[in-house]
Amino acid sequence: MIHRLRQETVKRRIALVNQTRGLLSERGIVIEQGVNQVRKRLPELLEDAENSLTPLSRAAFAHQYERLLALDEEIQAYDQQISQLCQTNELSQRLTDVPGVGPMTATIVAADLGDGRQYDNGRHYSGSLGIVPRQYSSGGKSVLLGISKHGNRYIRSLLIHGARSVLRTCQNREDQLSLWCQKLMKRRGFNVAAVALANKNARILCALANKAERYQATVSA
Repeated sequence: MIHRLRQETVKRRIALVNQTRGLLSERGIVIEQGVNQVRKRLPELLEDAENSLTPLSRAAFAHQYERLLALDEEIQAYDQQISQLCQTNELSQRLTDVPGVGPMTATIVAADLGDGRQYDNGRHYSGSLGIVPRQYSSGGKSVLLGISKHGNRYIRSLLIHGARSVLRTCQNREDQLSLWCQKLMKRRGFNVAAVALANKNARILCALANKAERYQATVSA
């Protein structure tokens, strides 16, 4: 429930940011995409008496900025609640041991998996999330295609986002996982490596739920 409420608030913030950028562009003021850009530039525009904003439009954009800050606070409150949920749930705590898995991912995966016994194995769970490559066979040869993107889009996106964070910080590390990530990025590129790590993490999370064990950092070549 908390995750759904947070998602809805994030959507409202995105809509507000897009609306603000659109209204500004109609007045000849362009702000780059992203919440951080609007959060940074809007106060500067409101303080700039030399731009094209009229007193009425300036007041309207000031109200937009206040709404943005209110949505930021609401999202932060949900983040705190999710962190507290993670700390009070034994499975969520164990899932956060996996690199790229924070409280956000751990709590929603724990709620989704339970004891994990509804899945025959980790591959079935990652398949249910749509992060297992599809295969096409012709003439006795199998060709790996893109991921199916079936199943829970929210969990899939969190796993891939977490995997990207791991990849961005693995370059100067020499642990087994980092070396595996480095080789995979060099061979297949950043995006494919992110999906591959997300796939691996989904299998690990399912195994941790099923076996009630702590995470052990082992990576196959």
